[in-house]
Amino acid sequence: MSFILLAVMATVAVAMLRKDEWSGGKTIDADALRSIVLKFGVLFLVIGAIVGVAVRSVVIVPAGHRGVVFNTISGVRAVPLGEGINFVLPIVEQVTFMDIRVQKDTYDASAASKDMQVVHTKVALNFHPSPDSIPKIYQGVGIDFSERLIHPAVQEAVKATTARFTAEELIARREEVKTEIKTLVEKQVHPYGILVDEVYITDFDFSHAFAESIETKQIAEQQALKAKRDLDRIKIEADQKIASARAEAESLRMQKEAITPQLIELRKVEMQKLAIDKWDGKLPTIMMSGQGGATPLLDLRNLSTH
Repeated sequence: MSFILLAVMATVAVAMLRKDEWSGGKTIDADALRSIVLKFGVLFLVIGAIVGVAVRSVVIVPAGHRGVVFNTISGVRAVPLGEGINFVLPIVEQVTFMDIRVQKDTYDASAASKDMQVVHTKVALNFHPSPDSIPKIYQGVGIDFSERLIHPAVQEAVKATTARFTAEELIARREEVKTEIKTLVEKQVHPYGILVDEVYITDFDFSHAFAESIETKQIAEQQALKAKRDLDRIKIEADQKIASARAEAESLRMQKEAITPQLIELRKVEMQKLAIDKWDGKLPTIMMSGQGGATPLLDLRNLSTH
């Protein structure tokens, strides 16, 4: 519109200059000026109105968005505007842009577990509106559908899921808990055309007393495991000793069974032979008695010389 006004002003100025030239630079013909303004001004106003209407009928939808068209006569269009250039009826139709890209929101929920422990859960949710369902969402929920629809759905899903698990199970079966929360949220929001991409449990926060009880239990389990290992080690060592004793007894038994009268006679002969081999040719001068005493022997060679 500013371009049109500038064009009108420029036309009037040219007309005034020409009239000034015609009058010899002395006066400006007012009648001629009014005639020019009426003639060209109306024309430019008509052109400007047409251009303004044409501009307002063109709508450019940004990437990752859809345009919801509201017609003041027929209401919301069933089909949204796609990305790029679109045409609407000016004045009669207004366009609202809605983001269809993946969006992230975080939620805090408090609930009681199956064993009546208070659990504070932090959940992150990735979601996006279905492109074809944008008019339905706009008409049924509004552009703030996250606050109106998704937030209470997550709260309800977290509370319902937490009540089915004990506090320890919430930690140990985290993946199962997450899957159940996602299923319940999808059940709530899918009829409205909102798609849940992923659910993340970012944190479980328990009471201080429960955290201490968990720590105490872990310590007790570790001590019990250590005691069991020590008992297993002692048992293994005892089994090894028993096995060693059995092996030694078996060895003695086999040795005893191997001793025969013939073997004893053979050992005697071997000992006698060993003694003969070691004898230096001298007769013994002392004989050991049965009571542990010693009796000297007579040297017969000395008696024969006398």
